[in-house]
Amino acid sequence: MKTSLLTTVLLLVFGSFTLAQSIPHDSLYFGQTPPGNVPKVFAPGIVSLPNRKEAVITFSPDGASVFFYIETYPNPGTPYTMFSTYSNNHWSTPDTISFSFGRATGEPFFAFNGNRLYMFASNAVNHHGIVDLCYSEKQGNNWSSPVSLGNPPNSEAYQYHPCIVGDSSIYFSSEIGYICRSQYSNGAYQSRVILPNPINHVGTQTWGDPYVSPGETYMIFKSIREGGYGQHDLYISYRKTDGSWTNPKNLGNVINTPNDETAGDITPDGLYMTYGSNSDMYWVSSGFIDSLRYTNFIPYVKNPIPSQTAVLNQWFVYTIPDTTFIDDDGNNTLTYSAKLLNGNPLPSWLAFDTLTATFSGMPPSLGNLYINVTATDTAGASVLTTMVILVKETIGIYQAGSEGKTLRIFPNPTHGMVTVSLEKSKDGPAVLDVYTIEGENIQTNTFKRSINLDLTTRPRGMYFVKVVVDNEILVSKINLD
Repeated sequence: MKTSLLTTVLLLVFGSFTLAQSIPHDSLYFGQTPPGNVPKVFAPGIVSLPNRKEAVITFSPDGASVFFYIETYPNPGTPYTMFSTYSNNHWSTPDTISFSFGRATGEPFFAFNGNRLYMFASNAVNHHGIVDLCYSEKQGNNWSSPVSLGNPPNSEAYQYHPCIVGDSSIYFSSEIGYICRSQYSNGAYQSRVILPNPINHVGTQTWGDPYVSPGETYMIFKSIREGGYGQHDLYISYRKTDGSWTNPKNLGNVINTPNDETAGDITPDGLYMTYGSNSDMYWVSSGFIDSLRYTNFIPYVKNPIPSQTAVLNQWFVYTIPDTTFIDDDGNNTLTYSAKLLNGNPLPSWLAFDTLTATFSGMPPSLGNLYINVTATDTAGASVLTTMVILVKETIGIYQAGSEGKTLRIFPNPTHGMVTVSLEKSKDGPAVLDVYTIEGENIQTNTFKRSINLDLTTRPRGMYFVKVVVDNEILVSKINLD
């Protein structure tokens, strides 16, 4: 409800700016013909010039001011910020803003009231890092020198690309390429939080440039990820009801190219996305924000599977946790498969239940198994992760009577009624599972000291009892006569 209310207020605020703007509609955005779903170079000959790299552009809420960033990397030179304003029925010729003289500034972002401009800047007032997140206040027709936002959100190193959301909290890129958020509360920024997977993900280069909608309902950022079209591509992620973010979706090869794309920012009216590509500024309709929300989400690995230990000639059972793979369309859409890392089938002793994602079996020899586990959704999209099963003699798994813990089964052999007793040093609960020789889990119980099991309806044969207690595993056999 709070998010919906915030979004409504912001829409009203933006609407009031639109109604109050003095600039004629046909003069917005330098009078350029708006794009559709195919990107166009923005303001060629005015903003986008040959032999210059325009990377970020931001517009004031009333549309009458524009600031954009000239990037010099990897060439020598200091990055700087240019501006243009609309007055007396025309746009001024873009020029370098005065606060850029003698310092590096860039990646500007207008505040919602139009009187404050956020950016990164070196040599800022009260700076805390080599390059700080800063702001400049509008003072008549001029702008103040950059003032550091302080620490936090700044640190002793670099931070870039600020984006201010509706409650004045800030998203930004850190020096090491992570997207961070700093909550604004009681007039101050709180400690930065690095966004978790799948936004920042091990094995990918995020490098950020985050644009987050005022109500924090979606985020656009650049990243290098598997399945991309070249270098940094633009992606979109949607915020879920629990506050987490969906697996990012690539904006596609109409927008992304084999080269770098950067800074996918949305204009104040919400109609267009501007971004840097091939050393020019581009813009495109923002219609993809809604359309991509309803396309299939590719499942992803949220939590890699930790190494598992099996004991030689003892029953091994392991179920992959539900939190390993996440499908933002719903985890009940997933099916599972498993093969060895080299593509060969699992060894004959190891079974894998594709519905419950459970491994079971009795290892006949020592060694390590490297297994690729794949999760596939109903649309055929899949993701895999690699797990290791370490077959040891006793390490990590305790047989009955070890480490001060005693697991007693009586009578054994049994005709069906059996008591399992546990002597242990702690009073915490124990979890007991009973398995058939084929690995089927036929009972799960929680107990403390002892529990009575009824196996009278089960076929005769060997069964296995696994008890998990104090982060240890005890395994024993039941012989049912």
